[in-house]
Amino acid sequence: MRILLSNDDGYFAPGLALLAKTLAPLAEITVVAPERNRSGASNSLTLDRPLSVRRAANGFFFVNGTPTDCVHLAVTGLLDNLPDMVISGINDGANMGDDTIYSGTVAAAMEGYLLGLPSIAVSMARHAPQHFDTAARVVFEMVKRFQENTFPPPVLLNMNVPDIPYEQLKGLKVVRLGKRHKAEPVIKWVTPRNETVYWVGAAGSAQDAGEGTDFHAVEHGMVAVTPLQIDLTQYAQLDALNSWLGL
Repeated sequence: MRILLSNDDGYFAPGLALLAKTLAPLAEITVVAPERNRSGASNSLTLDRPLSVRRAANGFFFVNGTPTDCVHLAVTGLLDNLPDMVISGINDGANMGDDTIYSGTVAAAMEGYLLGLPSIAVSMARHAPQHFDTAARVVFEMVKRFQENTFPPPVLLNMNVPDIPYEQLKGLKVVRLGKRHKAEPVIKWVTPRNETVYWVGAAGSAQDAGEGTDFHAVEHGMVAVTPLQIDLTQYAQLDALNSWLGL
């Protein structure tokens, strides 16, 4: 089995290195990741300049582009052999609810999915986590499950892992995405050169976080597993829009 690993925290991220080491006994691992942190890059693809690919001392490839660029380059020309699976992570911080729209972690997995490969995005449920090893073990078991009993393609899974010791996990739970309150206001700041700049505000707190959501699962010590899709069509409004347009 061949697995392509990527992320949005950069090729030097500890979660990525640990995941590569953990999965090495199961498969041939190739890492293609951004040269720097690209959190929040979403599905952006670099089209206004050429991209360069370099190789670090540990064998990881790094690209001066986005997470989507990394997976796209790897699958469409960089690698001699196509991977059997794409895994993105382990991310430093949650990608639940509305986060998935902005997440570079999810975007890297989504690019693999769009290119016809089973793909998984995996994130720790809080920043600066203490238990990357818990998520690595969860992914190890998920890959073994794929090897022993392939899930019907196509599949794109978003996994969020509580930051607790593996032994304290209460299992996996298949859930839907929750929803956050709107983001906090931007932070206005004046530089020493008297220039006004703005920092994007923090993500909103959980709003739709009841039972059956990713927020609820993680809060109760379970790994949240959400199958994602790409179709953004609002089917419930098709008839109403036809009527409104007089079509």
